[in-house]
Amino acid sequence: MKRICLVTGASGFIGERIALHLSKNGFKVRALNRRETGDTIESYRIDLAEDNFPSSLCADIDTLFHLAGKAHSLAETNQDKAEYFQINTEGTRKLLEAGKRGGVQRFVFFSSVKAVGNSFNQPMDETITELTDDPYGRSKYEAEQLVLHGGYVPHPVVIRPCMVYGNTQKGNLPRMINAIRSGYFPPLPEVHNKRSMVHVEDVVQAALLAAENPQAAGQIYIVSDGRPYSTREIYDWICEALGQSSPSFNVPLGLLQVLAQAGGGLGRLRGRRFFFDSDTLDKLIGSAWYSSAKIERELGFRPVHDLLSALPEIVRFLKP
Repeated sequence: MKRICLVTGASGFIGERIALHLSKNGFKVRALNRRETGDTIESYRIDLAEDNFPSSLCADIDTLFHLAGKAHSLAETNQDKAEYFQINTEGTRKLLEAGKRGGVQRFVFFSSVKAVGNSFNQPMDETITELTDDPYGRSKYEAEQLVLHGGYVPHPVVIRPCMVYGNTQKGNLPRMINAIRSGYFPPLPEVHNKRSMVHVEDVVQAALLAAENPQAAGQIYIVSDGRPYSTREIYDWICEALGQSSPSFNVPLGLLQVLAQAGGGLGRLRGRRFFFDSDTLDKLIGSAWYSSAKIERELGFRPVHDLLSALPEIVRFLKP
């Protein structure tokens, strides 16, 4: 890698850490954000959905890390569905075109494991080709196709991180921690589901390996911390990190399923998803188990962190 990199979404959870890591290690970083960041890194304010990218944006840039985009919304609306493609797909296309004009050599695109559908083959890996019917996932998948097959840059790479954890206020894990702390999160039954996760610092490691190793060109890599977790296991560990006793009882699975069905019906009546429906329940008790064996084998990726050891620090960070 040369010494000038562009990071989009550099004010976000992952993008900020990539930008800081690059800056601390002697790289000049150009940041692209939707809003002003106020930091010392050279920063540009551009809206992926609305703005055209100036030719000067990618001038002298060797490596581009693209993290900006519209994240998955729990309560999706028709506007959300259209914006996924406008921002995640078309925004990526405009950035690729700017990169091609500027002579960018490496383009590391942060997609999602949701870019493809689920499979009965567990754990799931990069060979899964079933298309998803989720608008967010489809927008990411179509962006992946542009990155890998559009011929815009010599070294395109797609990173599909699993659920990312670390010191942040946003995301499902912080919401779960705060809900357990407040007594609002019910003790779920142990159904031995398997969900993959990954620490933000390990995601940074994966992104740098993907940019630096010529073998990564044209590849998709799933990134996880190497072990699956059940939701009840996570619940008990959070209680321990909070210094709370984990309840000895649980809410029966049958009751949760009835409540989820009722929530789905209520959502259809009001024209907007209710906060608890069958999809929400599936995220809580279903499995989303992924293998990162490919990136470990091809690029030498080795996760350093695991959720159990990271939780005490995350809980301290979220302390009210």
